[in-house]
Amino acid sequence: MKPISFIQPSRNNLRYLKWSYNSIRKNLDPMHEICVASDFSNDGTVEWCKEISKTDKNFKFIVNEGPERLGHTILYDKLIEIASNEIVCIYHADMYACPDLDKSISNHIEPGIVVSATRIEPPLHPPGQEKILFDCGIEPEEFDENKLLNELKFFRKQNTTNGIFAPWAIYKKDFQEIGGHDWLFAPQSKEDSDIFNRFQLKGYKFIQTWEGFVYHMTCRGSRFKDGAKRNPNGQVFMAGRETDEWLKQNGKSSREFIRKWGSFISHDQYMKPIIPHKYDIAFVFNYMGSVTSNLLKTLEPWCNNLYIRVVEYSNVEKVLASNIIREYVKEEQSNTSFDLVEKIKVGNGKIPNNIIVEFDFMKLNQENIRFLFQLSEIIADSGQIGEFEFDIFKVKINSLKTYEQDLIKVDNSKYEKYKSLNLTYF
Repeated sequence: MKPISFIQPSRNNLRYLKWSYNSIRKNLDPMHEICVASDFSNDGTVEWCKEISKTDKNFKFIVNEGPERLGHTILYDKLIEIASNEIVCIYHADMYACPDLDKSISNHIEPGIVVSATRIEPPLHPPGQEKILFDCGIEPEEFDENKLLNELKFFRKQNTTNGIFAPWAIYKKDFQEIGGHDWLFAPQSKEDSDIFNRFQLKGYKFIQTWEGFVYHMTCRGSRFKDGAKRNPNGQVFMAGRETDEWLKQNGKSSREFIRKWGSFISHDQYMKPIIPHKYDIAFVFNYMGSVTSNLLKTLEPWCNNLYIRVVEYSNVEKVLASNIIREYVKEEQSNTSFDLVEKIKVGNGKIPNNIIVEFDFMKLNQENIRFLFQLSEIIADSGQIGEFEFDIFKVKINSLKTYEQDLIKVDNSKYEKYKSLNLTYF
């Protein structure tokens, strides 16, 4: 069996971290390494890590001393840097390692292959073909270990599928070959979908084993105000429980994902990514006195450039349009690493983008705007240079060059705000 380093960032998650740690040490080979990061926690996580490290020679940990939270997007990568083994496994603090998880991963893992274990989850989220819904508790205190272990033999299948999700294992060299996670998405949210796209574009093979399992309580990070709850009928409910912090960050990361990839997250029934082509697209419309920051907020992430044309020789309209752009940039620039000043332009000059979409923004509605959101797929289907019209849109295709291959490798050194990390290594 191949030794694995389990990678576990944690933020005020000590109850679950203890539960998860104990399952790895109880059910898996003791040669495996556990690497934990405390993300400015104040719940005793650091003290617990220090105690564990006294007796567990295969335990490493990092402490983010704060005061800023870094999130798992960054701490995953920092833990992988210190991992001793060739194979690393992205693993959540709310996961219970079922017996033989390590053997199943080891049976399938090779360079160029990413192996996901199958999740067994309580019914907090809708069912899916990539997981098993089976309620053995939603908190460590009510976890029914015997119920779970007695059922494992009925869940096991010798076949594999081709999805990817946590927990996933990879050779450390393969992970670092593409630069790790993109810190564009720090502290969290959408960093997993981004790296899965990049793994696939790099040519890595995905294997989901149906012989290796974790019990996943789900959503035990900073997402929910007070965890999962049960109603009087014993059913779990999560609606309306997200923290304001999580909602804000999820919205920010979703917009960054669209800016980067030109489309939103897509996958098949087993969670294997479906990656539309990334094109060089410009949106063009005239300034007509009704352009607002809200309009720009809706449209801006979905294109490489946005051009607002003004009536020729009208300095008044040019000033008004420039003011609207300035207002939007002031509001939004702090939420993105993309340069919005360079992205949004006013003027009537030649537009250099490969694909140009012109439309009357006053005729946009909830139906026809979907054309812009699905433009990558539509362009791929059209397959030819030239012009066409659809509804209110005039599309000119000068080149069908695609750019998704340019997104495979990231360079996180460009993120100035993360140049100095207040980390202590143990």
